[in-house]
Amino acid sequence: MAITAKSFTFLLISSLFLVSCFCAKKAQNTFPIENGLSWTFYDYRCPKAESIIRKQLKKVFKNDIGQAAGLLRLHFHDCFVQSGGPEYDVPLGRRDGLNFATQEATLANLPPPTDNASSILRALAAKNLDATDVVALSGGHTIGIGHCASFNGRLNPQDPTMEETFAEDLKGICPTNSSTNTTVLDIRSPNKFDNKYYVNLVNRQGLFTSDQDLYSYKKTRGIVTSFAEDESLFFEKFVVAMIKMSQLSVLTGNSGEIRANCSVRNSDNSYLVSEVEEDLETKSELR
Repeated sequence: MAITAKSFTFLLISSLFLVSCFCAKKAQNTFPIENGLSWTFYDYRCPKAESIIRKQLKKVFKNDIGQAAGLLRLHFHDCFVQSGGPEYDVPLGRRDGLNFATQEATLANLPPPTDNASSILRALAAKNLDATDVVALSGGHTIGIGHCASFNGRLNPQDPTMEETFAEDLKGICPTNSSTNTTVLDIRSPNKFDNKYYVNLVNRQGLFTSDQDLYSYKKTRGIVTSFAEDESLFFEKFVVAMIKMSQLSVLTGNSGEIRANCSVRNSDNSYLVSEVEEDLETKSELR
């Protein structure tokens, strides 16, 4: 198949995005990984793959930091998506599925923002994620935005766990239950991957029920406090949780495919089909 620069970029991004963020860091890593994945999957085939995509992502994030939050969410969707902050090695070689998850399957596997901490812990325990993992992964809300519909239930009537001034500000953004506005998930540093999300929770300024209840709930309160006080500890536990999550529902070898476009199956990709047909025609003419 003839691979243009454009399709080559899509190919690399689709095969690497779904594992996590891509870093040039090459520390020794003893974290157990699923068969078929490798810390050095592209070292021989395409040794510059990680640096190419890292460079491109920096450009994307500079223009729109919201894309970083989107990639984190993509990672959650595919495995059950980093944007600065900690750098870490990730096991590579994960392939795309041949089918997209249904809305029902997605909703069944991703706790909604209205869930409390107890429900979230119970749901993710089935994915072999413990309380520390859950709190660390929730720190992904240090970047991104939330829609009014996701937290309106905390405003009318007002959730007593929400700090009063914060609540009033949100009521100004979402004056009615039908408001379609958005607001940042992290009021202290919305465009930076750091531990301020946890500082927000300690100050009763978490946007979603699923956020604030991590501090209200006895089993997770201490973890939230420790992350709010120690950013390095948060980064450390976030890395462990992300790598653990990248091991879920893995497709490798001949299972699945590497999409030329992340959002389109190869069989439905008219651009890819036209490239294949063009390549076949060229070969036929050369015979």
